[in-house]
Amino acid sequence: MVRYFTRLRVRRIYKWGGRPYIFDRKLKSYGFEYLNMSVEGQEAVTTVTPGQYILIEGNDDEYPFVAKLLKLFGDESHKQKKALVQWFLRLSEVPQNKKLLLGRSPHPQEIFYYLGRACDDEINAESILGTVHVRQDNSPPGTKDTLYVKLSWDTKAFNVLDPVLMQDTSASTPPKPALPLFTPCASPTATPVSRGPVHHALPTPDPTVMRRAGSVSDTRATMSAGKRSTLEAESIHSASKLSASKILSAKRRGSAADTPGVRKKLQLSIGASECLYLRMKELRNSVCFPCFLIQVTPSTPRCATPCIPSRTVPARQPGNILEEARARLHVSSVPESLPCREQEFQDIYNFVESKVMDGTGGCMYISGVPGTGKTATIHEVIRCLQHASDMDEIPTFRFIEINGMKMTDPHQAYVQILQKLTDQKVTADHAAALLEKRFSNPAPKKETTVLLVDELDLLWTRKQNVMYNLFDWPTRRHARLVVLTIANTMDLPERIMINRVASRLGLTRMSFQPYSFKQLQQIITSRLNKVKAFEEDALQLVSRKVAALSGDARRCLDICRRATEICEHSASHPSSAGLVKMSHVMEALDEMFSSSYITAIRCASLQEQLFLRAVIAEFRRLGLEEATFQQVFVQHRTLSRVEGLQPISLSEGLAVCQRLGACRLLLLEASRLDMLQRVRLNVSQDDVLYALKPVRD
Repeated sequence: MVRYFTRLRVRRIYKWGGRPYIFDRKLKSYGFEYLNMSVEGQEAVTTVTPGQYILIEGNDDEYPFVAKLLKLFGDESHKQKKALVQWFLRLSEVPQNKKLLLGRSPHPQEIFYYLGRACDDEINAESILGTVHVRQDNSPPGTKDTLYVKLSWDTKAFNVLDPVLMQDTSASTPPKPALPLFTPCASPTATPVSRGPVHHALPTPDPTVMRRAGSVSDTRATMSAGKRSTLEAESIHSASKLSASKILSAKRRGSAADTPGVRKKLQLSIGASECLYLRMKELRNSVCFPCFLIQVTPSTPRCATPCIPSRTVPARQPGNILEEARARLHVSSVPESLPCREQEFQDIYNFVESKVMDGTGGCMYISGVPGTGKTATIHEVIRCLQHASDMDEIPTFRFIEINGMKMTDPHQAYVQILQKLTDQKVTADHAAALLEKRFSNPAPKKETTVLLVDELDLLWTRKQNVMYNLFDWPTRRHARLVVLTIANTMDLPERIMINRVASRLGLTRMSFQPYSFKQLQQIITSRLNKVKAFEEDALQLVSRKVAALSGDARRCLDICRRATEICEHSASHPSSAGLVKMSHVMEALDEMFSSSYITAIRCASLQEQLFLRAVIAEFRRLGLEEATFQQVFVQHRTLSRVEGLQPISLSEGLAVCQRLGACRLLLLEASRLDMLQRVRLNVSQDDVLYALKPVRD
């Protein structure tokens, strides 16, 4: 046998030959007539066409896989080259315990027609090594470059090969056993339908039978073969549905079958819908019957897994200055530096670095209003520490991050921490016990763990056991755990934490103050990085507006991005758009602070506006984003007396709360309508304060 060198030793070049002759809209693939192969540095070109027998790269260089090429196709970019094949087996690929079923010693050049379903019939065309001669004969060939086949293997027994299977077929899906093209018209004892393109003579459809077949329900397609042969032999429509059902069920059964021998499982299996479409196309070309009987729409198989199509072309680059500025001002864009937080960065860096160097644990509580750079600063600290660890300047450590907003229950914190540490997924109670054991017992090669807990206030429970454990573990001698907690309220420990929890948190605290207008202006300028897209007055206007309201950098970036869109749309052509001016910024501010929610708040009654003020006051008192109606109602009565208004009754307060909930300004607990009903804001507090500011003034 000639030794075929694989691509590990030589580089092969594969190119499509000719133009694509068919396009599959469902699979988004093009069909090609032939494939040209050449070896780098050589002028010889090998052409492979459907119908030829090919050698496919495998684990053994001397004995590559053998298959018959049925179809060549590729994706829209023509970069991925795929092929549909019919496999052949060597005896070495048959399981060891079934080789004795052959009953003799095989010839080295003998192969077997594979009828199993364990191997995917769709391969990468760039794994093709070349062509080979295969013939069906009972005697070995005279030349060493020719293989011969006379038996088939169906994963259970060796059988005599049907000569029809070796005939040349069109570029369609290879036939599979036990999948007839349509229901046989013979008795159950008749010879099974072969898998080749055999033309069957169909009887002339009787009108009575056709009307009865059209009224048959879908369940009739799953009847036994005996009933099908007597009741549905004349119905081609029902038979086509039966073929589709069998194809899908066979596809599911094939995924669980044993892989024969050492044959590797190839990726990217073909969809069953294309199999059905191509088989019905072959049927339509070979048999003539009324067209309304053969209109089969390929359906998506139920076993298909939805996936996002891979990107075939790179992302489009910004076309002008405004697009580039809009990309740099996006919240997800990672800036080159974090301005205006140098002191906070240095304090957090020194705290974590000292704990990692000493191998000890500790806690730090970080507070500040939203959009002040708390999480971004910590991520920058961790990035710098990981770089120092890679340079062997500090010991290695592990960084884990959890967020209270992403958990349905506070006890899920145990599960997420353990899963990120050990890749184990257990229940919350079991995870808490394993973490307790991990942080309490010494280990010879234990590395420091840095844990970031964002939105700490959402981990509050009645017994506060989750917070207690998170703050107590760093105090253990062998824990080597550093906990960084983030919340929006500066005095959260004094408000909601009991003494034994607050004492373990410690006194290491840091507060992020809201950005001033100069800091916001510096942040925008540093992100733009010499991209001249805004006028100086426009940047100063948006910075002052946001700084006067909340100092939220995220909102400032969103307003600037919206201003660039307005400027680009106002120009006659996107390429001719100029700088963002104050008029564009004012329009973006009006859109941002004049939403439907703000309009609804301004149009609300006096008691409803007062109730919203009471909700915000209670949230700030509790340090949480949720309160009961009873707590808010007490605040509402207090504010009414301060404003010199007559306090409303309990029933009137419930009615006000329900009206705000109907407008979706509040989120109310739907399961109860009493004093303990939980209330949350559906808009940000900044929007509520902005909408109520003209009323309060």
